Amino acid sequence: MAQIAAGLFAQKGFRATTVREIADAAGILSGSLYHHFDSKESIADEILSSFINDVLADYRAAAGGGGSARAVIEQVVRSTSGTLSRHRAALAMLQNDWSYFSTHERFGYLRKALGEIERTWITQFKRGIQAGEFRADLDARLTYHLLRDVLWIPTQWGAAGGGYTTAQVADAILALVFNGVLSRPA
Repeated sequence: MAQIAAGLFAQKGFRATTVREIADAAGILSGSLYHHFDSKESIADEILSSFINDVLADYRAAAGGGGSARAVIEQVVRSTSGTLSRHRAALAMLQNDWSYFSTHERFGYLRKALGEIERTWITQFKRGIQAGEFRADLDARLTYHLLRDVLWIPTQWGAAGGGYTTAQVADAILALVFNGVLSRPA
């Protein structure tokens, strides 16, 4: 039922989707929906917490693996690509209705989790700068925001994405980040 609701929330927006629409799509009476969830927010909470917990688990595993900053960034890109692909609807919910979720105490964990995600990236970029892996003039925060948005875009492609797998998308992003597009240094 949560997956049905996730699809509707992603398509129509959380606020625009009614409990009746979710129940109709699930083939049950709207009152029966309350047997499973006490509110529409509870449904969103299940969807978003599952998504964010998967993302955090991947990031923590990558950062805790003891690899170089580059290795951690590579693992984060690969895991993020896969996780976002599995949770397309949850990501769409965050993107489309962040102004709603960010103002409600119930969803306060999202802001905290997004802060941890940002710190993970920035920490790894700074580690890489200090180790000489990354350019000394790299703006860690700006680079994080650019890469985050680049990672989010392919999840919106869906079936019209040209048939690229998540691994191909991750490989392409990593090639751009670490090798650029120039055939030789300028």
